[in-house]
Order: sequence, then structure tokens, then C-alpha cells
Amino acid sequence: MEKLNYVIKEFNRLHGSEARAKVLEVRENEVVIEFEGSFCKTCGLHDYFEDITWEAMDLGLKIRAEEIIESEENFERGRYIVRYKVEGDKAYKGSS
Repeated sequence: MEKLNYVIKEFNRLHGSEARAKVLEVRENEVVIEFEGSFCKTCGLHDYFEDITWEAMDLGLKIRAEEIIESEENFERGRYIVRYKVEGDKAYKGSS
């Protein structure tokens, strides 16, 4: 869990002016993350979701976006809830 928290903190540091992420739910082999913000209009939306995967890889975590389970889009802002699959790691069993 400590590694995942660091991944979220780093994502928010790098993308905070456009999008912020927070963990909503953690299960043994899944994590649900909420993304909220204005999002860069020239970037692909899915790039934000994949950036979490890349940040996690840098720490030895293997997660990948499986599906957007909820989305809300307004004129200037959006909110997306994304389910990630945890691939065989001990990341959510208290390891650091």
C-alpha cells in the first residue's frame, strides 16, 4: 500500500494542474482509482490512466487499467473512476 500511495502522490505532483488521482478501493488483485480535473485537451485521456501504470512500474508494481467504470464529463472538467488489475504482486499486503 505504501508503494501505491507514493505512485498516487507522484502522479498528482506531475499532473496536478490538469488531473488529480486518489485511491477509492483496494482489493487483493484490484485497485479502483478516481481521476478528476480539467485534463489536457491535446493529450489522450487514456494517457493519464496509463501514467499510473508507468509510475507503478518504476517501483516494481505491476498494475494495468482494465476499465473505466464510471465517468462524468462537464464542459471544463471530468471525473473518471478506473479499475486496475494488480498482476501478481504483494503491493497490497503491506509490503514497501
